[in-house]
Amino acid sequence: MKYPIGIQSFEQIREDGYVYVDKTALIYDLVSKGKIYFLSRPRRFGKSLLISTLENYFLGRKELFRGLAIDTLEKEWKEYPVFHLDFNGGNFDKDGELDKRILGSLETWENQWGKDPINKELGARIAHVLKQAHEKSGRRAVVLVDEYDKPLLDVIDTDYTGLLNGKETKLEDIHRGILKGLYSVFKLADKHLQFVLLTGVTKFSQVSVFSGFNQPKDISYDSRFDALCGISKDELLSVFKEQIRELGEMNGMTEEETVEKLKRKYDGYHFSKQMKDIFNPFSILNCLDSKDFQNYWFATGTPTYLMRLLANNHENINELAGKEYSAAEFVDYKATKQKPLPMIYQSGYFTIKSYDPTFDVYRLDFPNEEVRSGMVALLASDYFSDEKYSNSWFVDVTRALRSGDIEKFKLQLTSFLSNISYRFQRKKDERECERHFQYTFYLILQLLGKYNTYVEKETSQGRIDCVLECPDYVYIFEFKLNSTAEAALKQIDEKGYVQPYASDKRKIYKVGISFSSETGTVNDFAYKPRL
Repeated sequence: MKYPIGIQSFEQIREDGYVYVDKTALIYDLVSKGKIYFLSRPRRFGKSLLISTLENYFLGRKELFRGLAIDTLEKEWKEYPVFHLDFNGGNFDKDGELDKRILGSLETWENQWGKDPINKELGARIAHVLKQAHEKSGRRAVVLVDEYDKPLLDVIDTDYTGLLNGKETKLEDIHRGILKGLYSVFKLADKHLQFVLLTGVTKFSQVSVFSGFNQPKDISYDSRFDALCGISKDELLSVFKEQIRELGEMNGMTEEETVEKLKRKYDGYHFSKQMKDIFNPFSILNCLDSKDFQNYWFATGTPTYLMRLLANNHENINELAGKEYSAAEFVDYKATKQKPLPMIYQSGYFTIKSYDPTFDVYRLDFPNEEVRSGMVALLASDYFSDEKYSNSWFVDVTRALRSGDIEKFKLQLTSFLSNISYRFQRKKDERECERHFQYTFYLILQLLGKYNTYVEKETSQGRIDCVLECPDYVYIFEFKLNSTAEAALKQIDEKGYVQPYASDKRKIYKVGISFSSETGTVNDFAYKPRL
């Protein structure tokens, strides 16, 4: 089987015999029932391939679709004038780059359809081209915009500037103005448009980008199109059945174990209340091709804009992950730099893990092991940037916990915190001290990714600070600031935090840890086994 890794051209995939997971029934449904759409999906999730597929469909290239679902659905195969604007691959952190990209495409269109002899303004020129295409071809125009938001993501929350009317202006504001003008054209040219699709990672505020634009139908959370990008479990098992068997044989696993590991590693994305599982297509294709379970998607790019937003808003990932949010906070709310949560979700670093229709709330968390381990490692690398600890330190900690050697774990933790205590001593506010300790411990335990880690786990009596489940041991942690370890152990007992593990045959340890805001490290540590 030939895997189209890095290939975003539908034409090349079909002509050169690469595997194609058939999305054309969904595409036919999309083009038959609406006109102007917006779709948000994480990077490398197949948005560009979707755009390419639509482009070939609207160009009437029936031969490329033979044998696919749409081959029997579409009866007419008309050819439309297609305008494809692609912001993929561009670097828009320099003044003028966005204008060059748009003008380059516009000049190509004008050479084909004719230039406006009067107007020089960008929007008027584009509107004229769309009108000319409609009148000359006899069919309305199709507009496909790929990664519409990249010019904003490249500069959001940065100090990059450019010149606007001779005045130095933030590049982020310049780009917003250019894109707002570009998309407002679609309203002026509405009668000349057959179909419009904008794809991107994020949906920015309507007033900043989409004002003046006929509001597109947002299908990002529409359950009918959950699998428009990505790979569903049914598609995985039907298209790649033999390849899954080969992957399992290569790694000494049964077919069932292989599917379970693929699911744990690359599945878990949910884009609507229906909770349909969607696998990351980039990671799945790379894994099946290489016969190796690696973090393929996360390794292809660092979410620098998210790191900036989290740092500048003083957000810690442990205070966002695993929490419930109303729909207005991330589904209906458009991403801004002041509130990073929608952007974290839309970028694919969080996903919907459950939905409560009674209160219309969603629980968000990391979608899978690949994203969790990659994101935590990235955050830890930044947070502990001045430390000399290597992965060997975390290997030693893992071994200590796996073997039930809590005394060794105590020494390792105390030593680690002693070396980063200088960060703390600048934090005079007690709440900030507590947040720092919680975040430090969260990152440490999350990096021990072999095991199940639950931070602030809910019980009927309260919220456990942390639970770490190993094959033979379960550790229930309670943290205190400027207190005693005994007080922490007392809370574990009084709140009945051990009760959820009453029938668990593993050895249960209750661990109380008290931190000192003066020294910035552990000042008391005690533990007891479950009796």
